[in-house]
Amino acid sequence: MPRAIHYRLIMTLPNSEEEPNGENSRARVAERLRDIRRRKGLTIQEVATRSGLAISTVSKIERNLMAPTYDRFSRLAEGLGVDVSELFAAQGEQFAPGEFSLARVGDHSFHQTENYIYEMLFPHLRGKAMIPMLGTLKPFEQMRFDRLVSHDGEEFFFVLKGRVIVQLEGKDPVILETGESIYFDSRRGHLYASAGDSDARILCVCTKM
Repeated sequence: MPRAIHYRLIMTLPNSEEEPNGENSRARVAERLRDIRRRKGLTIQEVATRSGLAISTVSKIERNLMAPTYDRFSRLAEGLGVDVSELFAAQGEQFAPGEFSLARVGDHSFHQTENYIYEMLFPHLRGKAMIPMLGTLKPFEQMRFDRLVSHDGEEFFFVLKGRVIVQLEGKDPVILETGESIYFDSRRGHLYASAGDSDARILCVCTKM
C-alpha cells in the first residue's frame, strides 16, 4: 500500500508595496541594514570587520548613498549573522527539508544598482541553499564597472532574452545567446552585461558556501 505523503505549503506572498524604483529599493535595503545592525547592538565598524568591507562602504550603504551589489549585500548579511533575504524582507519563514514554496508572477523583491536590476525571488524564505534571482542587464557601453565582482559559492545563469557578454577573470570574454547558460565558481572575478543595444534578461542562481 503506498505510503501517504505529508507536506506543508509555504506561500511566498507578494509585497504590494514593491515598485520598480531604484531609489526606493536602495532606501529599503539601507533601512533594513541599519535596523538589523542596531537590533544586534553592532557598530558600523564591527559590521565592516565581520563582512570584510571597508567601513566607508558600509556607512554609504546604510546612509542610502550606495546600492550594494550581490557580493556586497551577501557579505553584509554574513557580517550581520542573518540570511541574505532578511535584507530585502522584514518578515519571513524558515525553509525546512521536505517543504516547498511557490513564487507567482510579481512575487519578488526589487533591488536596483548602478549596473543591474535584481528581482530577488522568494525574499520571504529564510535558510535557502540557493539564491535565485531574475536580472536585467544594460548594454555594456551604458555600464560603469570599477572592479570585477567575486563572492563565495557557485553561480549559474541562463539567458532569457537578448545576448549577454560574460567576463571571467583570466579568461577571454564569452558571448551567450538567448537560451544559453553558464556555470562557474563565483570566487573568480566576474561581470556580465547585455551584448546588444537593448537590455538583456537572465535567470541567475547563486549557491551559498
